[in-house]
Amino acid sequence: MKLHSARIALPSFRRSLIGAAVLAFCSGHALAVAPFTVKDIRVEGIQRTEAGTVFAYLPVKVGETFSDEKSIAAIKALYATGMFKDVRLEADGDVLVVLVEERPAIATVEFTGTKEFEKDVLVKALKEIGVGEAKIFDKASVDRAEQELKRQYLSHGLYGVKITTTVTPIERNRVNVVFAVDEGEVARIKQINIVGNKAFTDKELREQLALNTGGWFSWYTKADQYSKTKLTGDIESLKSYYLDRGYIEMQVESTQVSITPDKKDIYLTINISEGEKYKVAGTKFEGEMFGREEEIKALNLMREGDIYSGARLTATNKRIQDRLATFGYAFANVNANPEINREKHEVGFTFFIDPGKRVYVRHMNIAGNTTTRDEVIRREFRQFESSWYDSNKIKLSRDRVDRLGYFKDVTIDTPEAQGTTDQVDVNVTVVEKPTGNFLIGGAFSQSEKFTLSASISQANFAGSGNTVGIELNTSHYSRTIAFSQTNPYYTDDGISRSFEVYLRTTEPPALNIGSYKIKQTGGRVSYGVPFSEVDTIFFGVGAERSQIQTDSTSPLRFRQYVTDNGGPSDGIGSATTNSIPLTAAWQRDSRDSALTPSIGRLQRVNLEADLIGDQKYFRAIYEHQYFRPLFSKVTLALRGELDYGHGIGNHVYPVFKNFYGGGIGSVRGYLSSSLGAVEPTTNDALGGASRMFGNAELQMPFPGSGNDRSLRWFGFLDGGQVYQEGEKMRISQLRYSAGLGISWISPVGPLKLSYAKPLNAKPTDRLERFQFQMGTGF
Repeated sequence: MKLHSARIALPSFRRSLIGAAVLAFCSGHALAVAPFTVKDIRVEGIQRTEAGTVFAYLPVKVGETFSDEKSIAAIKALYATGMFKDVRLEADGDVLVVLVEERPAIATVEFTGTKEFEKDVLVKALKEIGVGEAKIFDKASVDRAEQELKRQYLSHGLYGVKITTTVTPIERNRVNVVFAVDEGEVARIKQINIVGNKAFTDKELREQLALNTGGWFSWYTKADQYSKTKLTGDIESLKSYYLDRGYIEMQVESTQVSITPDKKDIYLTINISEGEKYKVAGTKFEGEMFGREEEIKALNLMREGDIYSGARLTATNKRIQDRLATFGYAFANVNANPEINREKHEVGFTFFIDPGKRVYVRHMNIAGNTTTRDEVIRREFRQFESSWYDSNKIKLSRDRVDRLGYFKDVTIDTPEAQGTTDQVDVNVTVVEKPTGNFLIGGAFSQSEKFTLSASISQANFAGSGNTVGIELNTSHYSRTIAFSQTNPYYTDDGISRSFEVYLRTTEPPALNIGSYKIKQTGGRVSYGVPFSEVDTIFFGVGAERSQIQTDSTSPLRFRQYVTDNGGPSDGIGSATTNSIPLTAAWQRDSRDSALTPSIGRLQRVNLEADLIGDQKYFRAIYEHQYFRPLFSKVTLALRGELDYGHGIGNHVYPVFKNFYGGGIGSVRGYLSSSLGAVEPTTNDALGGASRMFGNAELQMPFPGSGNDRSLRWFGFLDGGQVYQEGEKMRISQLRYSAGLGISWISPVGPLKLSYAKPLNAKPTDRLERFQFQMGTGF
């Protein structure tokens, strides 16, 4: 840094004193400068910087006295901005002249040779440390950026990476920065050694690690690429494995990571000290329990004489905290103090319970709903503002919002309200999904080749929570025109109302379920009355006019039905009937989500009967779905359905009310609607008056799905069959299949693909191994 004399003649005394000020700044010795009053300030040398910016950093203003202290302070302040690489002060009479030389600005930041990382990610990361377009060029920042790039590559196992940085000056005092990257080859884990283990084998312990020496899916998981973060997680996994099996004093003493000179192979060594295996000596509880000692003690999972388990200890703490949170103590603290007896290899615990202050909810906030109205979400809340915090009601509120089916994700957090010690806010964040869907289904089989069906519907109409549907469905064997509307809050206390009017025409091809035509026109209205948080009963009434037309190729049972209902004696012609079906139903839904459930049940019972119309029949449907998490990210999904129909009195069960089986939704691997009895002469499927089927799925996240919970793959086992009226439902007649599939709540609707292998197909069964469907979920 320099302080130059003015470029016009000045008294030598003045120039020497200003020079002395610089000498004092550079050498650290204090030398006095005769002060002078600044009449004006002039800035020279700036190209991009505004003069006002320079004035803002100067410690002296026009009309003030300039001194050696202010000279030193001015130079320090301007250098500290990082915008200038040289600063000079000169005096032109009583005018203070500030001469600066700006640092260049970065015009562009480019990368070459990068394959491991997206360029946009790198640009954003470097910008955060000061290297980016329009930033001031600083060699030190560029060096740091280069080191940060190397660190990122090393964390991905690319130890042979080489980075060359080129800075090219261009016009208007700018530079281009180019990082040329030679990524080299990925260094992979060659061997993992665990030293000090006696209770468990190397294989058992390696199975607990995310890092490994490679396998079939290493190209995707990159589990054979060393990462310090992964190693830290693996160490915790090892500790948890030992702690859950009684080794309370287990320690990971050290880890060594070595790489071969060619930077291709990595060797990991983990040194552990197991300690001894401990049993639980007993447990005690102390602290404030509000007279609920027995209730809280019943939450204890640590039993005397059991092998110590860290997971059970953590679960016990959480269960007690959760219980206290149900009556307002949201920030309860539970600490388990161990008392170790090394001679007996026993450990006892004293649980100290500090409930803290009882808190209540200040505000219930909703975010993320761009279409759905606040009231649609808020009316599902069971936790209310200005009432005591209740963790069960908050969880129930989240589950009820998720069960609406309008959102991909629903999360709740409960931060402390600022400025208080006894209030929290409940923040509900939703991620909306499209509720207007174009639904399409299809399959491929040797007999039918490719089949297709489609429909259009709209749920959560205009964000109101109402379902308004204009269904237009056309396929190779059915057509539907229907208008429906469901208001889940027809009354403020949650009574729902649904109505529908429709025109349905079914004309199956001869290859599948016979040649005939059914035309149905009708409508219905029903009301749902909730009588608990998970239970609802429904009542409804409808009116339907059904016309069936047959020809000489129609199944005999269909022709007989035409004859029995006023048609020609040979059954070739048409018959029309009227029915007034009455419906009653019960539903219990305790699932945590309507779209991607992982725990809970769904049960439905539906009864339908025509007692005063032409048909005189009844039908009953029972469905049960069960979801349970087995272990990390794996869900067991079970579904069963039992359907039964029968004519009343001397009436025969209507053939157009028959149940069908086969395909997605019942038994995959068999042609849709093909199970059950067939017409002897044409081998056409007839459906039946009763049906039973069951499905079992193991559902897992699809690799690479990230935060999308709906994208899953699954293995399945299906079984089912369709039976004629009066026929016994024999398990020995069930058809089975097994296979793999993928499900996804896609932008255009739920998608399910499956490939099934029939396990006990008969020669007359029609098979369809690959099937897909969009628009219905499990």
